[in-house]
Amino acid sequence: MNTLRTNTLNKCQSVSLYYQPPKIHSNTLYIIQYQLFSMRIIRAPSIGRAHEQVVKMILEKGWVLQTEDNEATVEFEEIAMQVDTPLAEPAVSVHSRFQKRFVDQYAHDLLHGSKAAFEYDYHGRLFDWGERLIAEGQPVHIDQIAYIIEKLKKSPETRRAIAITWNPVIDEKLDDCPCLQLIQCTLREGKLHMRGVFRSNDMLTAAGANMYALVQLQKSIAEQVGVPCGTYTHISLVPHIYYTRDIHDIEPFCGKGNYIQPVKEVCQACQRCDRAKLR
Repeated sequence: MNTLRTNTLNKCQSVSLYYQPPKIHSNTLYIIQYQLFSMRIIRAPSIGRAHEQVVKMILEKGWVLQTEDNEATVEFEEIAMQVDTPLAEPAVSVHSRFQKRFVDQYAHDLLHGSKAAFEYDYHGRLFDWGERLIAEGQPVHIDQIAYIIEKLKKSPETRRAIAITWNPVIDEKLDDCPCLQLIQCTLREGKLHMRGVFRSNDMLTAAGANMYALVQLQKSIAEQVGVPCGTYTHISLVPHIYYTRDIHDIEPFCGKGNYIQPVKEVCQACQRCDRAKLR
């Protein structure tokens, strides 16, 4: 028998899920073992503040992992960042290398497309999904954002206003496959709420721009539906930070240990304050 236990949620508390993987013995009976998984919840008034909180959480509480691409990372448990007022300032953390001009262009490219050549782009996956796919003898071209807007107009209570990015025909063979997997929009209490689900997310140098662009998409959808924006929730199933590749981006957030006290491996790689001597 499985057991599911959910803790009472306050700010920054976690939802704990207990499951029981079976262990088979010679008498074919199952011995129940409990293992704990948790999703960390961050609530913030703006996406800039959410970005700062998640960087702090990962750098201080994460663990070191070498990826399949031989990148040194600090990885952490699943994280959900709920931003109550996603259009509020600061929309960009002052500690981020990528400031307003960059994220504005990134959001423009997501909403309107770009002439730059990439293995994939989120505009194409959301507004023209179906590359290399054929249905009823015709190439597949699906504007999923148009579907979301029409679905919400016709059925305001719907839970089916979603868009996906993953295309197995292409992505199973890509070295750099989409991190964003799904967005969902709901209309509740007269506001449009959006959730974005990432299979994996670079929380130091990518998440800030990801959140900013998706909030601009949320704003665009809300305007076309004719309602104000509600909350934006950013879910990362495997949040991480590249702590050697992006070492110069860490110091502005941590302030040489004054704002954030990273795990020792990060400080030893940085070598810019006394925390580098940690053993």
